[in-house]
Amino acid sequence: MTVDEKNIVLTGASRGIGHATVKKFSDAGWRVLTCSRQPFDSRCPWPGGRENHIQVDLADPKNTIAASEEIKSKLNGTLNALINNAGISPKTEDGRRMNTIETDLRMWGQVFHVNFFASVVLARALKNELAAAKGAVVNVTSIAGSRVHPFAGAAYATSKAALAALTREMAHDFGPLGVRVNAIAPGEIETDILSKGTEKIVKIFPLQRLGETSEVANAIYFLCSEQASYVTGTELLINGGQHV
Repeated sequence: MTVDEKNIVLTGASRGIGHATVKKFSDAGWRVLTCSRQPFDSRCPWPGGRENHIQVDLADPKNTIAASEEIKSKLNGTLNALINNAGISPKTEDGRRMNTIETDLRMWGQVFHVNFFASVVLARALKNELAAAKGAVVNVTSIAGSRVHPFAGAAYATSKAALAALTREMAHDFGPLGVRVNAIAPGEIETDILSKGTEKIVKIFPLQRLGETSEVANAIYFLCSEQASYVTGTELLINGGQHV
């Protein structure tokens, strides 16, 4: 990377919102370091993808810590943006949401490691690089963090609620370093992992349609840009009016 090139670290980059966000920042000239459980896919169109990819299992704290060191080795001492997008939402074998009674405790731990603790580990590990660039952190929460959702399970929902609270805490703690911390809370976005029945929910929204991954990526880009230079500690709802 060049000295003046902006760079971003993005987890959960292999599909959906993450994939659209990589494309958005790459098209804008940013160097994107992608983090995913999957190895780099040679079909990905952005430049430098293979050398800027870190394969990491965020459910494993040791693996996450090791990955943070690999990320630091790929930076020049500055990080303009960290996007904590990775998340898992396990279902029962027949596709139902997993409630508080049925969810195995080990599953709770796995979900929280990916959806919550990994964000803490990465932000702390990359604190100096973020501070050097006066960068931004965006945590991807969910509408399920504020209400019982027909498809998202209890572990997923509570991990996202915790991530929203973490966003406020991080904004308070990272602010004196010049680092802004915000969250986005997507609703029903058109991806490959939509649950059956989502099309019925959408009909009652004010906008009466699914959101597009590019629309979420645009919001993330805004929060990382100079246009949001005085925005921190907030959670932006991206749900077509689902919350009203």
